[in-house]
Amino acid sequence: AAAAAAAAAAAAPPFAAHSCSPSFVMSRTLALFDVDGTLTVPRKEADDVMKAFMRALKTKVTVGIVGGSDLVKISEQLGEGAEKEYDYLFAENGLVAFKHGELLAKQSLRAFLGEDKLKTFLNFVLHYVADLDIPIKRGTFIEFRAGMLNVSPIGRNCSQEERDEFERFDKEAGVRAKMVEVLREKFADYGLTYSIGGQISFDVFPQGWDKTYCLQFVEKDFDVIHFFGDKTYKGGNDHEIFESEKTIGHTVTSPEDTRKQVTEHILDKL
Repeated sequence: AAAAAAAAAAAAPPFAAHSCSPSFVMSRTLALFDVDGTLTVPRKEADDVMKAFMRALKTKVTVGIVGGSDLVKISEQLGEGAEKEYDYLFAENGLVAFKHGELLAKQSLRAFLGEDKLKTFLNFVLHYVADLDIPIKRGTFIEFRAGMLNVSPIGRNCSQEERDEFERFDKEAGVRAKMVEVLREKFADYGLTYSIGGQISFDVFPQGWDKTYCLQFVEKDFDVIHFFGDKTYKGGNDHEIFESEKTIGHTVTSPEDTRKQVTEHILDKL
């Protein structure tokens, strides 16, 4: 383990090359990161190189995480106790918000919609998925989270290989995009937003509860907020926060690209 940690530290960019005064360490700059495709390969655990890079970055600027997944899934990728490891951790787009390991706030989709509307929506989604003609289906087509629903046409119980296969299939067939359009039209009066993320699913949440939701907890405390994410295109779950006038958005293509861009846009300017 010690050898692996040493190798990871050696592989990470040499932060010592960047001058950093104590005043900047305490400056009002926040580096905010998506998880899947940004800090990790989708649904995989962050590697030692990225973990070492993020630990070093925390000594330079304030660091926050904003993911669409719940805290359990984010912790599986970033490590147990991730909400304590980072200055801020925003699970479910910030609907479950932590600062230095302490819970700041928690929102409820059930309270927003009410049981009758929620049941009508869930029933429609399950019928729609049942009628879908796609190569394979597994289980857990809807995951009910505190502030959102996660809908997966193939089912979240699929293997990693099946995830990869569905992602390739969906790029051609547009299964998720078509389903989102149907739901958007059918439930136009529900005040919901649909956001495609990851490889196999999309999120459903009230309008305004996208990743910009987390900014209310930090916007008054920082002069500059950098956001790094991979799905910054329209319809992607990083789009709204990437486009927000409250952030400086950066589109990344992989964890390696994230490290490169953080170095270019933050570290090299210290």
